[in-house]
Amino acid sequence: MTSAPTADTTARISDPAQAQRRILRVLFASQVLSGAGLAAGVTVGALLAQDMLGTTRLAGLPSALFTTGSALTAVVVGRISQTRGRRPGLATGYLTGAVGSAGVIAAAVLDNPVLLFVALFVYGAGTATNLQARYAGADLAARGHRARAVSTVLVATTLGGVTGPNLAAPAGTFAERLGIPGLAGPFVLSGAAYALAALVLAVWLRPDPLLLARAVARAEEADAVPNPAGAGAVDAADPGEGRGGVVLGALVMVLAQLVMVSIMTMTPVHMHDHGHGTAASGLVIAVHIGAMYLPSPLTGWLVDRYGRTKVAAASGITLPAAGVLAATAPVGSVTLLALALGLLGLGWNFGLVCGTAIIADTVPLATRARTQGTVDVSIAIAGATGGMASGIMVAATSYPVLALTGAALSLALLPVIAATAYRR
Repeated sequence: MTSAPTADTTARISDPAQAQRRILRVLFASQVLSGAGLAAGVTVGALLAQDMLGTTRLAGLPSALFTTGSALTAVVVGRISQTRGRRPGLATGYLTGAVGSAGVIAAAVLDNPVLLFVALFVYGAGTATNLQARYAGADLAARGHRARAVSTVLVATTLGGVTGPNLAAPAGTFAERLGIPGLAGPFVLSGAAYALAALVLAVWLRPDPLLLARAVARAEEADAVPNPAGAGAVDAADPGEGRGGVVLGALVMVLAQLVMVSIMTMTPVHMHDHGHGTAASGLVIAVHIGAMYLPSPLTGWLVDRYGRTKVAAASGITLPAAGVLAATAPVGSVTLLALALGLLGLGWNFGLVCGTAIIADTVPLATRARTQGTVDVSIAIAGATGGMASGIMVAATSYPVLALTGAALSLALLPVIAATAYRR
């Protein structure tokens, strides 16, 4: 089921390029806010669980929970977007993330681990929505510019993503003045950021990019004017090529997410156990999240200029390098850990941008949002698996073993690319 274009959408159909520029501006603003919400929670989630439970073994559980929650949200946001458009889908996701943040704060005040885990599951809605927003940037983009449109949305997350972790310590101090445990302070920031992101989208994301893209495609079909570089071009793609593209795009993003989350989740715990404070771990995570999003414009250009598979291969080379460096970095070296996490974020960025472009190229508008939501479920499940397994592995072995395992897994990207080579 798809929605008919609204009056607002129809009124702007004569100039979709102008609408695309406005849409990218609004998405940029919302992603700055949501990036702060996402990064703040990631910085202290594992530490909060470790503090409440008194063990490292389950320190990866928060990451597993909010990535599992993001999997459910990816389905819901995808289906809402499919039937009603991107604006209600994304706004609903961010509001849910704000509710989860409030739940984490309540759990910390009450010292209730069960409530903490439930709230972290709900908090995961913000993670899923932050990722789903990248698809909205590509809805109206021409085929040869989709990666760059996606990158514009992703890079906006950098501003909030770098700021969020560095506000972890001040947010903790502010929370303590309110009688809230310091480690829950960043979730105060997360809740406010997600709520504001929802407000920005609900008020200003007009016209709706997905509904307008459908209206443009219908108008082109009615006029019988072929436009292979436009929004409707994916509908003309060969079905077999489409399925192969979806598989390749999903696998690239899933492997990148699995490796990235597993190493990222345990790095603050690893640093904490070796005497580093919240400020140091916040700096490392800030570098990591900056590397996840800041290179996006360059990555988008590389994907559009040199092709999807070449950048996917770059991801398969960068991620192992990050794992090896994280494993071998001296425990006292914040600089080398920051460099390792920076490479980890860069490898993830390569995988996400090229994988998203592949999906956008091969899925028709009629089923685009639903399929994208399903793909993001796989990405979220991979993140949940990595987050949960990381704590268990570190408790049973060590952080270097975890990092080297991630490096070995990410090398699997290269044979996957070779076996399912996708050409535009």
